[in-house]
Amino acid sequence: MVKFAGHSILIAKIKFLNKLALTDELLMSRCLDLAKSGFPAVLPNPMVGALIVSEARIIAEGYHHYFGGIHAEVDAIRKVKDKEILRKSTLYVNLEPCSHFGKTPPCVHQIIEAGIPEVVVAGKDPNPLVNGRGINILKEHGIVVREGVRETEAIELNKRFYTFYRKNRPYIILKFATTKDGFLAKENYYSKWISNEYSRILVHKWRGEEMAILTGANTVRYDDPHLTNRFSKTGNPVRIFFDRDLSIPVTKHIFDNSSRTIVYNFVKEDKDNQTEWVKLDRTKDFIAQIINHLFTINIQSLIVEGGAKILSAFLDRNLWDEARIFTAEKLFRSGIKAPEIRVEPFETIEIIDNQLNIYFNSGQGLKKPDKA
Repeated sequence: MVKFAGHSILIAKIKFLNKLALTDELLMSRCLDLAKSGFPAVLPNPMVGALIVSEARIIAEGYHHYFGGIHAEVDAIRKVKDKEILRKSTLYVNLEPCSHFGKTPPCVHQIIEAGIPEVVVAGKDPNPLVNGRGINILKEHGIVVREGVRETEAIELNKRFYTFYRKNRPYIILKFATTKDGFLAKENYYSKWISNEYSRILVHKWRGEEMAILTGANTVRYDDPHLTNRFSKTGNPVRIFFDRDLSIPVTKHIFDNSSRTIVYNFVKEDKDNQTEWVKLDRTKDFIAQIINHLFTINIQSLIVEGGAKILSAFLDRNLWDEARIFTAEKLFRSGIKAPEIRVEPFETIEIIDNQLNIYFNSGQGLKKPDKA
């Protein structure tokens, strides 16, 4: 028996799935759905869901709830009261079980100790500390391992994690709002507010889902943004901006110590409370230096919310994975032109009098997600 006290909805889902033909694809899809429950609390860890099947029935489900918490496989194993059942069960999980000591012990050891004879995974963990080692350890202990079930969907789900380890940089999202006639701001840099209230609430939700947010000196100077997440409880991203010669006064909101802030510059290296100044080399590409530094401090995702200069810097280098662009009904007729995204939108969403277009950079090698 498995105890799911107080989880009537979860029990109903399991009963529904158990009435279906439990194919590998269906079961892995369920793992992916479970995995999403941990986002964004698990960051910088990947989203992982797991379930255990015995005699063609799901007997337990689990997921990684938060960073530092038990992993999905262990969460599912612990829910099985009669441990003998595990010896004739199959474990499904959307990411290769870990094989190293981190915040928690290796999952492979607990799978082996439980006596589970078969494991089905979507794909290998790109983290070099794992990357096939977990699968090999399971096989060495006589456990049958099957790979590649819903692998494309599993990579899309954890696109931040895969981009970070495969490309040695964060997953980069460009975000901006433009008028109907294609302007980011007026000549005096005035732009508040192009997008509507509902679009702005969505932006705050996004900020709570990513690890860092980057803007340029002009945006800080003229807009004085907080760059925090004020409409949900998922926490604030690390705030980042580039201030070449430290011309921005510390009276701006970005220096309010409400969130960790990094000021990349060519002048000094320093730290004061929540603010860090990181000195870059004037003779080298400043964008490349910023991205490399973010990799070293384990920032796996980055929203770029800058003006035309900083956005163009990323576009010119083809250094982006996704773009989210709001278009409002407003007209400026003149001003600072918005940069162009030279690919077709993947999805268009109407938000009252705003239009949100989502773009993916296929040139970066990540497959576009399948449309629902």
